[in-house]
Amino acid sequence: MSKPEENRAVRIPSLLQSLAPVGLLVALLSMSIWLFGADSSQGANQVALSITAAFAASIAIYNGERWADILEAIVKGISTAMGAILILFAIGALIGSWSLSGTVPAMIYYGVQLLSPSIFYPTACLVCALVSVSVGSSWTTAGTIGIGLMGVAQGLGMSPEVTAGAVISGAYFGDKMSPLSDTTNLAPAVAGTELFTHIRHMTYTTGPSFVIAMAGFTLVGLLGAGPSGDLALGELPDVLATHFNLSAWTLLPLVVVLGLALARYPALPVVLFGALLGAVFAVLLQPGLVATYGGAPDIGQGLALLKGAWISLFDGYSADTGNPVVDDLLSRGGMSSVLTTIWLVISALALGAVLEHAGMLQRIIQGVIRVAQSTGALIAAVIGTSIGTNIVTGDQYVAIVLPGRMFRAEFRRRRIKARNLSRTIEDAGTLTSPLVPWNACGAYMATTLGVATLAYLPWCFLNLVNPFVAALLGFRGLTIEKVPEGLPMPEIDSSARA
Repeated sequence: MSKPEENRAVRIPSLLQSLAPVGLLVALLSMSIWLFGADSSQGANQVALSITAAFAASIAIYNGERWADILEAIVKGISTAMGAILILFAIGALIGSWSLSGTVPAMIYYGVQLLSPSIFYPTACLVCALVSVSVGSSWTTAGTIGIGLMGVAQGLGMSPEVTAGAVISGAYFGDKMSPLSDTTNLAPAVAGTELFTHIRHMTYTTGPSFVIAMAGFTLVGLLGAGPSGDLALGELPDVLATHFNLSAWTLLPLVVVLGLALARYPALPVVLFGALLGAVFAVLLQPGLVATYGGAPDIGQGLALLKGAWISLFDGYSADTGNPVVDDLLSRGGMSSVLTTIWLVISALALGAVLEHAGMLQRIIQGVIRVAQSTGALIAAVIGTSIGTNIVTGDQYVAIVLPGRMFRAEFRRRRIKARNLSRTIEDAGTLTSPLVPWNACGAYMATTLGVATLAYLPWCFLNLVNPFVAALLGFRGLTIEKVPEGLPMPEIDSSARA
């Protein structure tokens, strides 16, 4: 005999029911930020997300959903981020071992001497853009070159917040425009267009946005040029050279990781291998430092070397140079350092899974489509939906797949080529993901770069400007390509066939 709950009809949520969890989330997160400020992501935001998920689940059960199905959706939703969670652990280990091995100190040491403060911000943005285009990953770029640039910024007395904005702007430009990027391949697949058609069409919005971002970073650098802060520019290289054996060899882990990324090896094994390589190089190049860190002479030199390298992987590196500024600069990393970030990601994904499973997100999007009558309004609706999905679900992949899936039929009905949809969901879905503190991308960037999401957000010029450029072109009808009446709508929109 069937269980009673299996015979219940599942009702489609009303618009009010669908908006209620969103309203509660906004209220709770606003209260969290007001009460806890920059520390809200250390636990307060997680509680807000969890309460909202429970509220949304209660509405779903009221509408006839079974708890077993909701739980299955939550588990499935969280499982989609397991790859990202493992990469977070690997990045934590990499930061710790690279700090101990001298790789991060070497990046800072040479960067401080080579980069000029007046052009540092645009240079950081451009370097990250070039690396990210080459490797196709904003996460890999931020976790390698980005870490070094953050250290260089502190050594030069530059703003960590602006530097993080420059790193993220450059990293996401490359992530968005590289044919090697997973999101750049996902967006056209969901929308129904071809990869290189999609990339070419993005140049109309991303190109001007990147020029504006570079101009903004140049202006900020010129207006605020010159080192400042607690550590004199000439003092930092001396402190680093005194406490680490620095040479070209200390940069080899960075070169190996970037080389493997360029060769298109998967991110997780590459980052994990880089972390282990850093631990090996720490023992080889900094034996005295590693042994002391591991507790020599109490447990013997050999065991101390093993223990010191091991500690850097799971608990990071805690510098003791005698200079508090340098100690703060280098004391980072370890797998344990990302646990709060992972908690945040899991909480956000649980909420997103409930909202999507219960049909609440789809219900909201359907209401938006009915209101968006003009082409410009439709483009703006896609932008708003992608940004909203990033905020509510905490997952950039959902912010690409869900709007792409929901708006695809409407774009075909209005005879708008699919490349316009794929471009728009990248303009909004990909680029705004690091601006949300509880989004996996925002949490990753904050943890990796050591700057709170809301602190670097105003300086992510590319990420902020690009959605506005996309909306402007949409309302002006510029670069919005349509299939003329009388011609068949192609199944796959490409330059050769459309």
